[in-house]
Amino acid sequence: MTEQAVALVVLAAGQGSRMLSDLPKVLHRLGGVPLVGHALAAGRTLDPERVIVVAGHGAEAVTRAVGKLDPDAQVALQEQQLGTGHAVAQALPMLDGFAGKVVVLYGDTPFIGADTLAALASHTADVVVLGFEAAEPGRYGRLVVRNGGLDRIVEFKDADEATRRIALCNSGVMAADAALLRDLVGRLGNDNAAGEYYLTDVVGLARAEGRTAAVVTCDEAETLGINTRAELAAAEAQFQARAREDALDSGVTMSDPATVWFALDTVIGRDAIIGQNVVFGPGVTIESGAEILPFCHLEGCHVSSGATVGPFARLRPGAELGGDVHVGNFVEVKNAVLDEGVKVGHLTYLGDAHVGERTNIGAGTVTCNYDGVGKHRTEIGADAFIGSDTMLVAPVRIGARALTGSGSVITQDVPDDALALGRARQVVKPGLATRMMQALRGAKANAAAGSARGNG
Repeated sequence: MTEQAVALVVLAAGQGSRMLSDLPKVLHRLGGVPLVGHALAAGRTLDPERVIVVAGHGAEAVTRAVGKLDPDAQVALQEQQLGTGHAVAQALPMLDGFAGKVVVLYGDTPFIGADTLAALASHTADVVVLGFEAAEPGRYGRLVVRNGGLDRIVEFKDADEATRRIALCNSGVMAADAALLRDLVGRLGNDNAAGEYYLTDVVGLARAEGRTAAVVTCDEAETLGINTRAELAAAEAQFQARAREDALDSGVTMSDPATVWFALDTVIGRDAIIGQNVVFGPGVTIESGAEILPFCHLEGCHVSSGATVGPFARLRPGAELGGDVHVGNFVEVKNAVLDEGVKVGHLTYLGDAHVGERTNIGAGTVTCNYDGVGKHRTEIGADAFIGSDTMLVAPVRIGARALTGSGSVITQDVPDDALALGRARQVVKPGLATRMMQALRGAKANAAAGSARGNG
């Protein structure tokens, strides 16, 4: 069978009132990224030609987030939340000219796997619904199957007692031919207990005109939806447990896996070593053979093979560490490239900088990159030596093999092979320290005696 083109529609318009939050539900974070990012990432495994997110509550914030998560995605607006069928109807104009399979996902359902979506998208039935056997079916919609095919979907509030005893439940995820979906959604009604346009009703409409409908099943854990803060916390625990297991299975060493936190897109190569209490934010790649020591926080950075980071170090977005770089304790690196062999031992801030190969950065060094209005860059050549407590006032360039004296404030470029000193000349006054301390102690004693007389 020739593979069909796929379009993705992600429903993300709900308020999520049970979250008790001003933030749209789909923007609450799981694994370091908004919930809707998980749905988009899962859907992207289908290599869709088009991606449409339907936003409603907090549409501006959702649109901004989607733009960062998936710049190629389009956003459709559902001004009134009148049900899932109505939500899909808002996306249909953006599917004009598309011929293929439309897969409908939910922005608050983060765990549907790539294999499950592939089975859904490749099924030959006209309409395919993702179902699961629920341990406690509760208020889920029920899937009514007859003669091996899906007959209809019944929402819990509209179901009779016999239907409510069915254990096969509806996840809400669906796939259908684009032309058929346009036709069926256009014929949806809202004659139900909630007065809403249910996407689930397309199954009954399709069967009424002789079309085929089927169910693809998955584990219940894949269909977990997030509706409360407690469910979000439980989902985070589930996500982290899975991420830790995947890392260990791929050859990563973790001394205390339960204390390591991953983001959705964390990439760690085999034989990397991760210490305890390490937090990976979004956008981190750790190459094979690198080591992250305990109590580090990394986000938006790349660490090359042989590099060591920490303990107690922070790598912020734009940090690029070359091979065999050492970033030590209480060092922060932001938007800076450290070439191979650079050593930054401790107590240092490197921001908006490029440091050449084998350069040593002394303790307490700061690139003074912000003037209150704009950011400026610091360039340091290869094999340079930056003395402890050097302030590099950007924009400034330190040449290859150059050296700065400890305690210097460097405001001008330093040529290759030069020594730069930018500190005041030391002045020594013999005996003055003792005389000053005696005078200060005498003044303090006199003040105390005067206070006592006044109180008497």
